[in-house]
Amino acid sequence: MNDNNQELFPVVDLSGRVIGSATRGECHGGSMLLHPVVHLHLFNSRGELYLQKRPLWKDIQPGRWDTAVGGHVDYGESVEEALRREVREEIGIETFSPERIAVYPFRSDREYELVYVHRAVYDGEVHPSRELDGGRFWSEAEIRANLGKGVFTPNFEGEVPLLFPGR
Repeated sequence: MNDNNQELFPVVDLSGRVIGSATRGECHGGSMLLHPVVHLHLFNSRGELYLQKRPLWKDIQPGRWDTAVGGHVDYGESVEEALRREVREEIGIETFSPERIAVYPFRSDREYELVYVHRAVYDGEVHPSRELDGGRFWSEAEIRANLGKGVFTPNFEGEVPLLFPGR
């Protein structure tokens, strides 16, 4: 399995306004074209956070633990449509109530993303897709004990303060 480098993404400005389009390959190839992505942090009612394990074949951050759902907004798709599609595809959840908690630009050595961060509380079953290497719920203490050790993606580690504010 591998990512489709010809998939078309919107190119946006810092306000999220679409100003063009580019392929996944262009966006992830060091062009630093700003493109939107969605994240969903899925908590259960006990306050544990579901994380997905990224498969080794992914072109970005293979083998690391990451947000429950993370995916690109397709060209012509709204952020809300992308979030619902990605949640359905990655963890099999149809009904949830997302709350947007942040929007920020994230730059790595390969790409530049405008990240739309959401959270939701959900106590039903989670069915990770075959695109993932599974997932599980983590306690806040377990997450904090593993920060900075190469276990998590840099994106996820950067969002931890948004998830557990004031601690």
